[in-house]
Order: sequence, then structure tokens, then C-alpha cells
Amino acid sequence: MSGTSASLQPPADAVKPVRHPDAPEPGELLGAHYGQCFGCGGEQPHGLHLQARAGEGVSLTAEFTVRREHQGAPGLAHGGILATALDETLGSLNWLLRTIAVTGRLETDFRRPVPVGTVLHLQAEVTAVAGRKIYSTATGRVGGPEGPVAVRADALFIEVKVDHFIDNGRQEEIQAAMSDPDQVRRARAFEVNP
Repeated sequence: MSGTSASLQPPADAVKPVRHPDAPEPGELLGAHYGQCFGCGGEQPHGLHLQARAGEGVSLTAEFTVRREHQGAPGLAHGGILATALDETLGSLNWLLRTIAVTGRLETDFRRPVPVGTVLHLQAEVTAVAGRKIYSTATGRVGGPEGPVAVRADALFIEVKVDHFIDNGRQEEIQAAMSDPDQVRRARAFEVNP
């Protein structure tokens, strides 16, 4: 990415990311981390409904179809929607580390327009970890997983404790998520929101 800021460059003492032994297997669909999430939740009628699959190492692939509700200019995806798709994809990587983390910084390059009706093919990977900081990168391609790059991003996620969400979220939603009997869904509800 041209002009990537210094805050997105891993420090010299950063280490290679390690996939958690309990992470989903390569090829496994990750599913929504929270039903109301605009990025991946199935309960959001105008959301992205982004679907991510675990890859090898600490990587994943994802797809979402740009719909009419996602327009900026007539017939084209809104840049903020594309940034949201990148952020959601990058945030999903933290599930492979089994770490609760929030977006600290996201820098996006827009390389070509993405028309309504397009399937955006996303690829992301964690590149380094330094203490609580998780560095990652993603690309979004049109016309297939090997098609031309339309958007790309570099990101810095910061590991947090679940208290971050409990202290800052709306209590009704926090309580509903925490009382979910499915332990995995309960844990995933708190994985990527800022």
C-alpha cells in the first residue's frame, strides 16, 4: 500500500502469528460473530452478510455481494461499505488467534470501482503480533479470487478484555449476548467490534 503509516508497520520485535490450536479448520465457514453485526450478521437486512472461511495459517477468505443498499454513486459500491467489508474481514482473523481484539487503525486504498451486483472476493492474513498489537492486511478482488484488486487495507488491531464491551456497550445487547447458551456464539459476539 502506498504511504502506509508508521503505526501500521510492525516493530522489529514483532513475532510471526500463530494459529490457535482450537481455531476453525482450513475451509471451515466461520459464520457470523454476532447476529446484529452489520458486516457479517444475518439479522441485519441491509448488512453485508459477509461470509468468511478459515484459510491456512492465520489467513482467511471472504465474499460479499454488493447490493443496491450499498451504493454511493449510482450503480457503484460506497467507499465506506468497501472499508467496512475490509474491516470485517480483517477482524475475523482474530477468531483464528482466539483473541478478542478491536480495530485500532485501518488504512484503505481504493483502486477501482466496484459495481452493484459484484461479488467482492476478499483475502486477509495476520502478518505480525507485538504484545497486544495484531498487524494484518487484506485485498478485495472483482471477477474472482484471482481477479484485479479493487480495494486493499492494512490494519492494526488491539487485544482487549471482554470488559471493554461490557463497560461500553448497550446493556440490553450485552446481556442478550452473554446469556446465549451457545458458548462459542457467546465468545464470538465480543470479538471484533470497536
